Amino acid sequence: MSTPIPVTPHIAIIGGGPAGLMAAQTAAAAGARVALFDAMPSVGRKFLLAGRGGMNITHAEGYQEFVTRYGKQSHRLRPALDQFGPQQVRDWVHGLGVETFVGSSNRVFPTDMKAAPLLRAWLHRLREAGVQFHMRHRWTGWRDGQLLFATPDGERQLAFDAVILALGGGSWARLGSSGAWVPLLQAQGVEVAPLAPANCGFDVDWSTFFSSRYAGEPLTTVAITARDADGLLLRRQGQFVVTAGGLEGSLIYALSAALREQIAQEGSTTIWLDLAPDFSSERVFDEVTRPRGARSMSSHLQSRLGIKGVKSGLLRECLSAADFADEATLARAIKRLPVTLRRPRPIDEAISSAGGVKFEGLDGSMLTAMPGVFVAGEMLDWEAPTGGYLLTACLAGGKAAGEQAMVWLAARV
Repeated sequence: MSTPIPVTPHIAIIGGGPAGLMAAQTAAAAGARVALFDAMPSVGRKFLLAGRGGMNITHAEGYQEFVTRYGKQSHRLRPALDQFGPQQVRDWVHGLGVETFVGSSNRVFPTDMKAAPLLRAWLHRLREAGVQFHMRHRWTGWRDGQLLFATPDGERQLAFDAVILALGGGSWARLGSSGAWVPLLQAQGVEVAPLAPANCGFDVDWSTFFSSRYAGEPLTTVAITARDADGLLLRRQGQFVVTAGGLEGSLIYALSAALREQIAQEGSTTIWLDLAPDFSSERVFDEVTRPRGARSMSSHLQSRLGIKGVKSGLLRECLSAADFADEATLARAIKRLPVTLRRPRPIDEAISSAGGVKFEGLDGSMLTAMPGVFVAGEMLDWEAPTGGYLLTACLAGGKAAGEQAMVWLAARV
């Protein structure tokens, strides 16, 4: 960091995702000159791609429940979320001229469901505030206390009064979140937990027949029971998709942290599918054992319990012929069908990543090993399910980093 600190400090933001943009907004509003750098040709690329299916901004459930969605790191994120939580996110979006609504699942969306208008309004506001954008500037580390960038015009070495790193995690490298920052920080003595896939799919050793016939088929109205890292049972209901090599989708993503940790500990993990969650075990047994005349068991299950297609295929895939023919065993399997998950899908396929800069090495948002360098967003060692939780925490963390950088700078004048 350069010294002494001028009256108008110059702050570098590295990373143009939601955390970096919010840090830039916060620092600029507090009177700093802000330069934002990103390796990509434009900012917010992952933000835009995530919004293609409907821009989920945040979640409207009760705040106390909302905070628990961050699992073991909830207490680490809570100070930032207390200042900029779900309601504050909605207020901020409204301030950009974009209205929102709450969907049936309590997820919050822009009224047009699109990310692009929100990002355009945000960037216009940032430019009005004086934020300078430097695209195709890939940060490569430090030299003599100054930042190094690889650019189309060659290497640049620049000095700033404070730096906020918001480079994302390790998922979707083609959009800029490659995790290339990990060795750069480790070389400076910063402890980083290994990056791992979060909100990801998992591999299953399907037979060739099952994979070729059912890949891409959705399972709706289904529940999963799984174990967490402590061996406690978790149950969630929703939907997911069978892939050529495993399972993915919202219900799988919601359990991915627990499933990943189980696989890391034991080499694999088993989940149990409830293919008829709207029926009790007693009702399923009664229907399976009801006289069916000349009908096949598959036709019987379809007419009595609505089990057909991929659900029927799963029963055939996971049960032996003898077990499928035994009515009591089949009834139990409909309510508790075991499926073994072998490994999470690669991190670059994941929606987000776990791991990152350890909170123990931070003073607020600042690296204790590097005074004047602040960290925000998915670079930190936390994870969250989909549903607006990721974006909310990134925005809250970016705001906190911007505020804390300005407080640190003011104390040095």
